[in-house]
Amino acid sequence: MHVDEICAYCRSFPGACERFPFGPTALVFAVEGRMFALISLGSVPPWVNLKCNPEWASALREHYPAIRPGYHMNKRHWNTVVLDGTLPHSLIREMIRHSYECVIAGLPRTLRECYRKELSQLQL
Repeated sequence: MHVDEICAYCRSFPGACERFPFGPTALVFAVEGRMFALISLGSVPPWVNLKCNPEWASALREHYPAIRPGYHMNKRHWNTVVLDGTLPHSLIREMIRHSYECVIAGLPRTLRECYRKELSQLQL
């Protein structure tokens, strides 16, 4: 999956906004100010940090060499996904959606319910 496809997918989530808080090569996608994806645009190959529940994060790392503990992140809750072409696109999309869902789970109840309702109406 190419970076432009990942960016387009991240933009499609309800309330998603993009910014460059860490410099011109670190693109962050967030909802309500909370990051769900950080894409390194200056790396070859590029990579993306995604939030993940600890059990699934560990299982993914064991099964896929391109998935590593989160670079400069809480390694228990974040994975770095190297975009080297070895991972199925469906898995990358699933991990991005999971990251978004992890982030909205921590929002206040009214916001969380609103975003979950919007998300359920989309074909993501």
